[in-house]
Amino acid sequence: MSCQPPVQLRAGHRLLTVLRQILACAGPEEGCALLLGQRLGDGWRLDWVWPCCNVWPVPNERCRHFAIDPREQLLAQKWGRQRGLELLGSAHSHPTSEAVPSASDCRLSALPALMVILGAGSQHQTPEQDQELVAWWLPEPPAQPQRLPWRMES
Repeated sequence: MSCQPPVQLRAGHRLLTVLRQILACAGPEEGCALLLGQRLGDGWRLDWVWPCCNVWPVPNERCRHFAIDPREQLLAQKWGRQRGLELLGSAHSHPTSEAVPSASDCRLSALPALMVILGAGSQHQTPEQDQELVAWWLPEPPAQPQRLPWRMES
């Protein structure tokens, strides 16, 4: 992962719709996925969503926490490299809270990191309403998470 955040994230409407559905359908547990794409200048383009199972070790805590199996990360990286893509970050849902990184999101991430969060209530919105699907750059402490702008591509 690069130490510099992207100035913006670019993604197609279809990819964001798929990402939203993958994350929302895991409810009431936190859903999770890996994000693959390309670094293009100062912006990153998301090209593929790799769905993952939430493997948080305490099953009844998966409504508040998530973990992605490291083997999934290795498989996604290998698959992406074969297609000219790289692992850019992860995504997960907050079924009962806002689309803001929690203290445990920051503490358990390999920093710096790109993280996209689907916040509570988003399941009832139309796919065009992306205000609850929020991209964040998680820097190394003591810096605070930085919200990243999206640019929709068709």
